[in-house]
Amino acid sequence: MALSAFVGHPVREEGNADPYSVRMVQEFDKVGVVGLGTMGAGIAEVFARAGFNVIGVEIDQAAVDRGRAHMDRSLSRAVGKGKLTEDERAGIESRMTFTTSREELADADFVVEAVPEHMDIKKDVFGDLDRICPPGTILATNTSSLSVTEIAALTSRPDKVVGLHFFNPAPVMKLVEVITTVSTSAQTVDLVSEVAKRVGKTPVAVGDRAGFVANALLVPYINDAIRLYERRIATREEIDSAVQKAAGLPMGPLTLADMVGLDVCLAVMDVLWEEYRDQRYSASPLLRRMVAAGRLGRKSGQGFYAGTDEAPEPIPTGRYAQMIREEETLDLGEILLAPQIDDAMRMIGDGYATAEDVDTAMRFGCGYPKGPTELLAERGAESVVTTLVAMGEYDLTSIAVPAPLLMDQLPDAEEPHGGCACQS
Repeated sequence: MALSAFVGHPVREEGNADPYSVRMVQEFDKVGVVGLGTMGAGIAEVFARAGFNVIGVEIDQAAVDRGRAHMDRSLSRAVGKGKLTEDERAGIESRMTFTTSREELADADFVVEAVPEHMDIKKDVFGDLDRICPPGTILATNTSSLSVTEIAALTSRPDKVVGLHFFNPAPVMKLVEVITTVSTSAQTVDLVSEVAKRVGKTPVAVGDRAGFVANALLVPYINDAIRLYERRIATREEIDSAVQKAAGLPMGPLTLADMVGLDVCLAVMDVLWEEYRDQRYSASPLLRRMVAAGRLGRKSGQGFYAGTDEAPEPIPTGRYAQMIREEETLDLGEILLAPQIDDAMRMIGDGYATAEDVDTAMRFGCGYPKGPTELLAERGAESVVTTLVAMGEYDLTSIAVPAPLLMDQLPDAEEPHGGCACQS
């Protein structure tokens, strides 16, 4: 499977991996993971399962104990489901070392940072890692949306710094996004991609842009669903079931918001807004209010479903709700899918990611049975454009004009809609 990087560092075909990179990965022995929350502990487990010796580092002993407990629960579930034997579990645990000292990473070959999504904390970690680790050690950040370029610039080895974005739960989800900067060397991209394959993941290599691929497509879609709910266009159950039916998704966007965490969704929307300043990436006021109130979803026990009695909500009867039920060109599921397909086509049209990258990211990272371009192929460009235009007429989207690459696929498109803006 060919995966292309935005900054011109192609990831080789799986059958044609760079021999040097393969050999270097085979020589790797010690991997460090800094931060042992749910995600960090999962990442440490992934590397230990793959045969690496792993040093897990936390800020204090209480945090170490919580990280060890996260891993214990994960391994116990795997054994209980028959996915691991007790001997395999013992082997994984024997390859794990827990510590509160970053200094123990002085001979690590590869280090992944998985601390909370605050740039100041990450800067502190990378400053330490750059001082402690040998010059040849590759440093990776598991950030889901922050600037990898800004993090890399703090070090004396920006060519050896990448983003390595795992998805939760890390031991289960197959996707990792390998995020490169303008300074990342092609050799580093190859090495990190080989590491991802060795731990059983599917790498997608892309450039350093807010939200990368998966979050840039998934979180605005969740935000769109929250806006529909906020405007009383449909109940939470209607919204979730409509998209599940339309795209075969395992869960709807509001259920997913509760699971991901509303604070995480808001943080990603704010990062996207800071980068693009486009109304498309303006967080729903309801999302912001729920986070301010501490209603973060499952983690807080209160969200769209969490903390409710699960009783079905009354069907909205307002003008917009009635219009959705009567307007032949508008379907609730398509209202949520069409903007996401448009976002994907803009991403592909910009040259940031290939169609294969986008579909791979959404299938392996977000559990989509079909990626956005596959959903587009099912529906046809005319159907998606018709939905977007109708949404615009009823003020249901901030997308003024569908993506040029999407418009180019219309049956009656006589010529491309792109091109240089300076043409006379």
